[in-house]
Amino acid sequence: MLTNIELFVNNFTNEVVLLKPISLIKISGNYFEAGRQLGAATVDTLRRPVTLPAGRTWDDMRRLAQPYLQATQATIPWLHEEMEGIAAGSGLDVLELYARATEEIWEPLPGPPLPGEGGRCSDFAVGPPATADGGIWLAHNNDLSPDLQDWIIAIERQVEDRPPLFTLGVGPFISIGFNAAGLALTGNELSPNDDQIGVPRLLLVRDILAQCTAEEALAAAARPERASSYNQLISHAGGTIVNFEGSATDYELIYAQDGWTVHTNHYCSPKMAAYELDPADIPGSCRRYERARELMAARPGPVTPEMLKTFLADHANAPDSLCRHGDETETVFWAIIDLSHGVIEYGRGQPCTAAPQYFRFHSFQVK
Repeated sequence: MLTNIELFVNNFTNEVVLLKPISLIKISGNYFEAGRQLGAATVDTLRRPVTLPAGRTWDDMRRLAQPYLQATQATIPWLHEEMEGIAAGSGLDVLELYARATEEIWEPLPGPPLPGEGGRCSDFAVGPPATADGGIWLAHNNDLSPDLQDWIIAIERQVEDRPPLFTLGVGPFISIGFNAAGLALTGNELSPNDDQIGVPRLLLVRDILAQCTAEEALAAAARPERASSYNQLISHAGGTIVNFEGSATDYELIYAQDGWTVHTNHYCSPKMAAYELDPADIPGSCRRYERARELMAARPGPVTPEMLKTFLADHANAPDSLCRHGDETETVFWAIIDLSHGVIEYGRGQPCTAAPQYFRFHSFQVK
């Protein structure tokens, strides 16, 4: 007898698949204690074997991570305190934890991401006047190596005086999230060519989501001490929808036009295109981006959550489709956020097959 596992037919391959619901972990307390709980709950993920860059040992990775630890401790002390708690809870050396969290030291040279670790995501963000209900809706597909699908978890955090926070990601690290102050962060991995020593971008998202307003979130994203950046798609229930398309040393703000924006995994701003590490690596992202724009431009009416779900499940241009199926990279989770009411619908695997799960903040107070 199967427990907590659902049977589905994959609408792309017509195969029967088994999908286990994404586990929800609840943590609370001060930064160290919340981190300790998180580390204990995700110890298996943090200790999973990973392939090191050619010619490197874990001692090398720890040595490379040391200045990033120091930059984080100096710039965002509470975040370092939380990382120390995660290390204590998982039994990992804190330097090894930083090594696992610092993407910048895993891809030191031009070229494609490490096999199975590079993320590829597609995003829609929609608000007035494009939405049927006048609300803010976000839709996200997260694409990774299929073997990471089982490591995706949901985390509900209540840490010190920060707003309650819900996140999805691999182990203790955040891919997307939103908080009870009405702030959301989705977005996309980019491959900038100007990485520097600083706060790792994977940790910077934690600081962004600790804020209450869009202005505070943008200030956190723009910290000059950042080591690198994603496209941080920052949205707020008060009406802001903006892409912070960043690198280590520069950024461009791309606001929603006519109530909507889409983004994938390349620089869209002409200004930021100069920071693209390898322009030959972006055609697939460009195809997904153009398909997302095409779907929005040809939509039959005001945007609804049901419409966004069909967009996420779109298979046009496969294998470079919004809903991805494949051996090396596929959609490992999806989410649709109703930012005006503090609700998220999400699921493991592809949106064309996964059973939805839901989370709602008990107290949702837009700042």
